[in-house]
Amino acid sequence: MIVKKIPNSWLKNEGNRLDCGPFVSGSVEARYKLKALSGKTTELSKLTLPGGVLNGPVFKRHYVNDEAYGIPFLGSSDMINSRFEKLPLFSRVEANKTKLKPLILKEGSSLISCSGTIGKMAYVTSEMAGFLSSQHLIKVIPDETKVNWGYLYAFLSSVYANSMIKSGTYGAIITHIEPHHISDLPVPRFDFELENEIGNKVKTASTKRAAANSFFRIAGEKVNEYFAFPPKLASPHRVFNTAVASSSFVQKRMDATYHDRVAQMSDDLVEQAGAEKTLAELGVITGESGRMKLIFTESDHGVPFSTSGEIFRARYEPKRFLAKSKLGDVADWGVRQEDILLARSGQVGGIIGTGVWADSRFENAAVSVDVIRIKAQDSEVLPGYLYAYLMCTDVGYRQLIRSAAGSSIPHLSSDDVLKLKLPRMGAMEEKAVHELVQKAGELAAEAQKLEDEAVKMVEEAIEAAAPKH
Repeated sequence: MIVKKIPNSWLKNEGNRLDCGPFVSGSVEARYKLKALSGKTTELSKLTLPGGVLNGPVFKRHYVNDEAYGIPFLGSSDMINSRFEKLPLFSRVEANKTKLKPLILKEGSSLISCSGTIGKMAYVTSEMAGFLSSQHLIKVIPDETKVNWGYLYAFLSSVYANSMIKSGTYGAIITHIEPHHISDLPVPRFDFELENEIGNKVKTASTKRAAANSFFRIAGEKVNEYFAFPPKLASPHRVFNTAVASSSFVQKRMDATYHDRVAQMSDDLVEQAGAEKTLAELGVITGESGRMKLIFTESDHGVPFSTSGEIFRARYEPKRFLAKSKLGDVADWGVRQEDILLARSGQVGGIIGTGVWADSRFENAAVSVDVIRIKAQDSEVLPGYLYAYLMCTDVGYRQLIRSAAGSSIPHLSSDDVLKLKLPRMGAMEEKAVHELVQKAGELAAEAQKLEDEAVKMVEEAIEAAAPKH
């Protein structure tokens, strides 16, 4: 039970609101603290372009398969992810109609989830500019003549703004907020130099994050070019097709998707590339947490824990911590830097078969049983090259996903992963690809560090400027 004492004036000023949520969450307290900044605040809507706080109308989804006719469509569950290669494509013609054109993202805008889980934050990088966004995202489009967009994002990500944003939530089952709930949010104003310093940290982070994804993409392209692999083998994996398979192959696996035309195409391409050794023969190993009782504790006494969905987020910030005393040897459960974290379960076409490069942020963290840790640090192959092949090429992805077994929730097994044959480039070429992936991981970690510094500077500036009681 949470107990909090508040002045009776708060109840009166909040329209005699008696639900405890806004008071115990700190949202009302945050609003009063910001209002006490001697008038040095500006309403959010006055710092944006006209109509610059919006979510958009409900609209019918018009998806396409060809990139020539579509643009990536960003929903509230995708906006916090680090990479966007698997976003669905929305009809370019429909997206550019008058009704939806305002929902096309502009670089520097802040995004706030406004349906379901309220208050998730992201900013629009150069990579995301031009995506179409759903009506479940509030877009805050800053006027750069009035405020540094990086500073505005840092404030909106602070504990003060976040608690106030969530205080406007309504709905008993599926919660919502609307643009008018946050348009009058008081944004504290400080010296130009301080706001610029804070904002430029976020802008630099944005550049680094976009560059990281560019390096991952280039790494995959280098592998594709070397082996003359096509960028895409097929749009979806499980499409209707017919294929003929040898009876000797069918005796090992009888599921049709293991032998379909797309799987056979990937086999042919890997064979033509001269792949001889399996991952196991190259010394690659895997680690799995196994089924265990999850005992959570405070962060001071635990290790960060992430599920297979959480590892894909741009910001690595686990909210749960496993009791370290119950885990045993770190080698059995811990993530090492430069591990490849593979989502082993889920629906085909979703996260299953996709993976994350474990940069410095993941060191000695724990992941759920639905994540396979692929370890190539002590093998014959550089881990960055292995990541680029498996996670940045469609051939590698199809080789992985074809072995998924299970009709309801398909799973991948470590044994099947280690049986995959790896095409090899020359030593110099593989090293160049490995270094691209390494650099991408470094940039992603640096971006989060800069964002954290910017948000901390905003919160410290508010604390310093607020009257002391």
